[in-house]
Amino acid sequence: MVSGARFDDVGLPGAAFHDVNLAEALFEDVNLSNARFDDVNLSGARFDNVNLSGATIRGARLVDVSLDGDIRGLRVWGVDVVPLIDAELNRRQPGREKMRPTDANGYREAWALLERLWPETIARARALPPELLHESVDGEWSFIETLRHLVFATDAWVLRTVLGEQSPWDPLDLPHDEMHDTPPVPRDRTVRPSLDEVLVLRADRMGKVRAIIAELTDERLAERTTPVAEPGYPASDSYLVDDCLSCILGEEWEHRQYAERDLAVLETS
Repeated sequence: MVSGARFDDVGLPGAAFHDVNLAEALFEDVNLSNARFDDVNLSGARFDNVNLSGATIRGARLVDVSLDGDIRGLRVWGVDVVPLIDAELNRRQPGREKMRPTDANGYREAWALLERLWPETIARARALPPELLHESVDGEWSFIETLRHLVFATDAWVLRTVLGEQSPWDPLDLPHDEMHDTPPVPRDRTVRPSLDEVLVLRADRMGKVRAIIAELTDERLAERTTPVAEPGYPASDSYLVDDCLSCILGEEWEHRQYAERDLAVLETS
């Protein structure tokens, strides 16, 4: 019986666990690639930032299961359900289909839509007591943390990669939780800046993206960025401009959806 156990710095490749109770155990930064699970009870389990690429699940009992993330080629009873889900999400979230542009004009259209939508979300947040904007809903980032993360994403994928700034970071930048500490990228979860403080940063970063997209050409999208010399995130490498800007569109769209979802909960608290 090892209920609630935690395993740190243990190497057990090829180990077998038979008739073992691991209820409430914590597996963090663990490699289970090519592992096999037979007659395993995972009811109530929570998986955050897991890589299930190439996984095969047979004879599963999936009742009231929630699944989100980078999902491609998901087959249920032999049917690729991702296109069906994609179509339904596009129906529920008008404009979502514009977040995957294939040319410069498509980027301009997508960015203009984001700039129209975000003020509505900000106005909704302003209607709440300021302290609620620091509250987490179901373990997710608070509204302020979400905005801080978007500042980080822009610093990483636009200022650092596309514009070539060596160290574009602001002390309020907030990287994704699964990213390892990467000096000199800041990560301070204890600060509680006001909404207006973070919006000043957001306005600056969104203005820089706006300027890039206004001058964007199809040829520029196909170019690769010049690696920066200083350490940071992403790694000093060359990236397609298209990939960098596509990342920002995805971040902006998805995190606004998350924010709207959580604001709805906070409004009833």
